[in-house]
Amino acid sequence: MKKKIEKAIEKVQKSENIPEEKKPFIIEKIKEWREEENAVNDIAVKLENWWMEVEPIFAELGLI
Repeated sequence: MKKKIEKAIEKVQKSENIPEEKKPFIIEKIKEWREEENAVNDIAVKLENWWMEVEPIFAELGLI
């Protein structure tokens, strides 16, 4: 589990799609979640919620 969280941190650091000013906050949150037992569940729920917000935008743009 911790290996996957470390990999997520690496991906955030290397991502060109995430603004540089937001990366430290995202990484900090991921590190906080790493210490919690339900870290992966929290990340999955937050990503699912984010996707539900942006899916209509991507659909309108014809990207999905």
